[in-house]
Amino acid sequence: MLSMNSSVLIIKSPPPSKEINIFSNNMTTKKIIYKYNFYVGHPSLTLLPNKEIIKATTELLTPKERPFDKDPDNLHPLNYGSDLGSKWVRSNITDLINSFYHNTSLTNPEFINLTNGASYGILNILELTACPIYTKQVFIISPTYFLINDIFVDAGYSGKLCSIKETEGGSSIDFKKLLNKLEILESQGVDNNNNNNNNANHRGTKIASDQQKHIYKYIMYLIPTFSNPSGSTYSTETRIKLIEIARKYDMLIISDDVYDMLNYDTDATKIPPRIVHLDRLTIQNHQKNSTFGNSISNCTFSKLIAPGLRCGYQETATSLLATCLSKGGANHSGGSPSQLNANIIGTLITNGDFQNILQNLKRTYSERCDVMYKSILKYLPPGTLYNKQLGGYFSWCVLPDEYNCKEICEICKYEFGVLLANGNDFEVYGDENKEGWGKNSVRLSCSYLESDEIENGIRLWGEACKMYINSKHK
Repeated sequence: MLSMNSSVLIIKSPPPSKEINIFSNNMTTKKIIYKYNFYVGHPSLTLLPNKEIIKATTELLTPKERPFDKDPDNLHPLNYGSDLGSKWVRSNITDLINSFYHNTSLTNPEFINLTNGASYGILNILELTACPIYTKQVFIISPTYFLINDIFVDAGYSGKLCSIKETEGGSSIDFKKLLNKLEILESQGVDNNNNNNNNANHRGTKIASDQQKHIYKYIMYLIPTFSNPSGSTYSTETRIKLIEIARKYDMLIISDDVYDMLNYDTDATKIPPRIVHLDRLTIQNHQKNSTFGNSISNCTFSKLIAPGLRCGYQETATSLLATCLSKGGANHSGGSPSQLNANIIGTLITNGDFQNILQNLKRTYSERCDVMYKSILKYLPPGTLYNKQLGGYFSWCVLPDEYNCKEICEICKYEFGVLLANGNDFEVYGDENKEGWGKNSVRLSCSYLESDEIENGIRLWGEACKMYINSKHK
């Protein structure tokens, strides 16, 4: 319960919450299940396409033979896959991309490398395109997807992370800070005592089959369309400027394009092109067969079908980089890491069920976003800043200055069973990178709660705000 003490709100003890027992190694632990969980970023169970997955798997595996079973570019769905992944699946994916972005033939299968999801996809990118000894800096747009920090730390970039804030209401980034930082790093040159270039080469300039690879001097990570956590979409001008900077400074842009097809109130023709498409379009003709480009579109079907499939893809500006990503030692040894599930997804695209699943998700999430927007207007304090969510999973809400969001999130959790994602969780690691998102900001997810739960959760959040402000005025 909560008590008031000299205008300070004190949490005495958590109220009863729903708990489940977890049994492991003859020990029992308890896990709290919050009734209104706005934190999690996965679909509610009612949206998981069980029947469609069963149908596609049956269609795929029932025939004794498939036309592509012995084709080295495809292979049997239950066998080792080709390095890039089944070509017929990559062809289906390119058709999806070109149709969504109204491209005639901008993307083709040679630009696609299949993966086992966006998270492992980033590890694969870092393993094959960067080196902690040589790569000088990793720029991460802030606020950021909170789990990305650990991926970069695991890959050896602790201490090399630099936050770059979103600006102009989320349509751009702090280019001034980015360019200043790049100029400082460039002025430092190469530390010849450490033989950075040689160490980078020692890591390998070639991969399987003598395929060349390129180690980039800088890395940037962002989610440019319906961003996690802010919900922002960067303008075409911002994307073009990023490509120009990336080419000048030998920087690779890792663009997590996991939400762009979940557009609710935005016509697809109004969504800016993917960074990788702009990169490809602006490569000089004489370089198309010799350059790796400066961007990778890192994608997943977790948000578009179901996360348990653990399957995604990387799209690159040229075939050189896609091939490079597919020829790492582990991938070349085992083949495409999600061979069966990629073939199931290819079947879902072929039989039309993918589009049905996607439309159902968009319709459901759009309804939930509408409820969330109306509930925030109705229940949260005047002066709250919130834009209606137009796509993706997440949106960003900013309370007025007099409301301490971190304390209010604690009230919500312990007094009302409402779990909110405080802005502190979306900082880039490192004290020098802190932007202070936690004082007034919260990330909200539309994917997990049903519409009535969203309204009730926002209503209780409003009650927590009243409780907080009343305690301050005593």
